[in-house]
Amino acid sequence: MEGVSLEAGLCTSRKGRAETDLSFKINKKIQLSAPTKQLFPDLPFPVDFSLMTTVKAVKGSQVFLLSLYDTQGTQQLGLELARSPVFLYEDHEGQPTPELYPTFRKINLADGKWHRIAYSVEGQSVTLYLDCEKVETLDLLRGPDPHVSTDGVTVFGTRLLDEEVFEVDLNMQGGVNVLSGMLR
Repeated sequence: MEGVSLEAGLCTSRKGRAETDLSFKINKKIQLSAPTKQLFPDLPFPVDFSLMTTVKAVKGSQVFLLSLYDTQGTQQLGLELARSPVFLYEDHEGQPTPELYPTFRKINLADGKWHRIAYSVEGQSVTLYLDCEKVETLDLLRGPDPHVSTDGVTVFGTRLLDEEVFEVDLNMQGGVNVLSGMLR
């Protein structure tokens, strides 16, 4: 596929394994998207969920790895790779408002290094784990019965109105997962 190449991943050698981890290097020439219904065909988007990935962003970049939109084009969920990344989440009632989106000010996800990143959303909070360590739990001031629509589109590598798309390496661990979401 144009814009995607296979390269060495996070671990070039693992104890007990002869082969190296592989990663997909994705450059600016590609944008991947799918109807969100295709990702959640039989169930609504979960209220409480976790998203995980192993990624290496270009140093100094500020891009969205993943974005979910409703049918009106409102971004409901966004995973930003940047210095002081924002966890963008907006439920069906527009909560929280953009100025209240959780911002993780103590970290830099765009430092040109491999990172294992996990966000866990439960109730009124979001917790960021970086490289298997809990970084911080912040308030996620969403409504009392929050919903994220699955009737829109999920975009990988940019936001709908952004001109800039990302360049990133996504690690495949055990030959299986590139971007893995554990949704409960």
